[in-house]
Amino acid sequence: MIPPLALSLGEPAGIGPEIVFKAWAALKAEGPTFVVVGDARLLKAAGAPVAPVFEPDEARGVFGRALPVIDVPTSVEATPGRPDPANAGCVADWITRAVDLAMDGRAAGVVTAPIAKAPLYAAGFPFPGHTEFIADLTGDLPFDGTRGPVMMLTARDLRVALVTIHTPLAEVPQLVTADRVIRTARVVHEALRRDFGVARPRLALAGLNPHAGEGGSIGLEEIEVLRPAAASLRAEGVNITDPLPADTLFHDDARVTYDAAVCLYHDQALIPVKTLDFWGGVNVTLGLPVVRTSPDHGTGFEIAGKGVARADSLIAAIRLAADMAARRRGLR
Repeated sequence: MIPPLALSLGEPAGIGPEIVFKAWAALKAEGPTFVVVGDARLLKAAGAPVAPVFEPDEARGVFGRALPVIDVPTSVEATPGRPDPANAGCVADWITRAVDLAMDGRAAGVVTAPIAKAPLYAAGFPFPGHTEFIADLTGDLPFDGTRGPVMMLTARDLRVALVTIHTPLAEVPQLVTADRVIRTARVVHEALRRDFGVARPRLALAGLNPHAGEGGSIGLEEIEVLRPAAASLRAEGVNITDPLPADTLFHDDARVTYDAAVCLYHDQALIPVKTLDFWGGVNVTLGLPVVRTSPDHGTGFEIAGKGVARADSLIAAIRLAADMAARRRGLR
């Protein structure tokens, strides 16, 4: 038995409270058990029966009948669809508290509901997003492996990891270096073994240019950067392909040939994931000393408070976090 997961509530004006309530309703009978770090009032407004708790372990006794919450109120009242930078500090605090619980071992891992970056930036938040913030929070914790963070998206039988994330397309070629590719692939290789139970991971490397450069006639990055990086990885014992054309990498027959694809930029990875399973994709941060997952969607301001948000992705993220945590404890 693993400790409950810690779930940070995310942007208070978004769909977080609604999908957290819906996820609890779907999971309350069989789990995984989780405790929410956030404002209990928001969850009550979403219709959830709330049980205030002080420690994650208390969640076990109430999870079947009520949503356990470590209550940390917002600074100002949240209005659905209208984010307020005044609550940015609370959003960051919810994440910090959830991560602290995982670092202390009181929570098995962290699941994060979506945040809105603009109000955080307006309040002076210095990190690009969740991934970098959690990497910083866990930076002093020992970790037996190649340190991330690396963003991976999963959907059904597809896993994709990113060498660059929220990078303007014009800047991608300069940032796709051999060192970045090698580090990303190492993290993915180790995580597949440690967190996903893949004994002999097979990685596919996506090319940057159309047709993977067509022998240098449509770009030289495959020849000058990607092939040498792949060769270096294979010399270390990492099973990875040379760069492959991205337009033929994600169909049904191709997906059975690898356990994860290393992609070079945002849309190259996320378009196939969201096409394959738009509602159920999960964002996983690899290479950290704590487990962290998140739904693969945003705050949904346009539908916040309307009762129509779907919790599929959050439910999948909770289940994946519990499975990863169990593997790290040798229980899978």
